[in-house]
Amino acid sequence: MSSANLDLVRLIFAAWERGDYSSVEWAHPEIDFVLADGLTPGSRTGLAGMAEGWRDVLSTWEKGYRTEADEYHELDGEQVLVTNVYIGRGKSSGLELGQMRAKGASLFHIRDGKVARLVLYWDRKHALDDLGLVPDTGS
Repeated sequence: MSSANLDLVRLIFAAWERGDYSSVEWAHPEIDFVLADGLTPGSRTGLAGMAEGWRDVLSTWEKGYRTEADEYHELDGEQVLVTNVYIGRGKSSGLELGQMRAKGASLFHIRDGKVARLVLYWDRKHALDDLGLVPDTGS
């Protein structure tokens, strides 16, 4: 994989770690935006669809919700998997994601310098299972 793909994903995550999900310059105009699991699973197409998907996700959390990268994994010439943690407080429940150790993953499919497909997983194990990967047990 070219380092340009990894650099692109790191740039996207730098914004997400600040709680900024507003940029779309990195996305292909017809991006396939997939919420694989969680509260509002489903797929949306295009920049407007991705914006709607992010609104659905962010609407359940108080201001300050963010996604922090754990590790970046180059899977092949077009895919980057980022294992991540979610940080935020539920609007209605008051539940702190940090207390739950909410570990997820984000799978980026990159073509011609743009993210053509983005799959977000609330459950990291679900992502690893989908990709046929074995989790690192820390041994």
